[in-house]
Amino acid sequence: MKKLSFLILVSALAVACTSIDCPLEHTVISRYAMLTPDQKTDTLRDTLTVSIVRKRAANPDTALLNKAIGLTTFQIPISYTNAVDTLYFQFRNQPYAETDTVWLTKQNIPHFESVDCTASFFHEITAVRCTHHAIDSIRINNPMVDYDSQTAHFHLYLKNRR
Repeated sequence: MKKLSFLILVSALAVACTSIDCPLEHTVISRYAMLTPDQKTDTLRDTLTVSIVRKRAANPDTALLNKAIGLTTFQIPISYTNAVDTLYFQFRNQPYAETDTVWLTKQNIPHFESVDCTASFFHEITAVRCTHHAIDSIRINNPMVDYDSQTAHFHLYLKNRR
């Protein structure tokens, strides 16, 4: 009887250890806020597509944000393994059609929750730079990219095109 009680206790503990709650919002994503030079919220008037170029021939580019307009904020995923992410911001508005390149330099930080949860990486943004066709500037607001998708990581300032 003691052996049976011991086996039941060990089984209960083993089941309890594997029922760890993994985060439901298990997405590590960066948030961009559109601002005017005087730090007021700006609205995207152009059509914006953000893409990356992949090194695979079968699928050479991937749109991360497709034909967005009227936004004040938007979210873009970050790569897990690259030290530098290269993003292409394509602005389309008559008579303008311009593409800016944005380079995000970051440290990838492995994040462990449990062996039962999928692997994830947090990121510390160390630098950001861009070309200046339609983008006036981009600034780091919060360098730590983790599960918090409500805080703007970047402030994006566009050139006045009115």
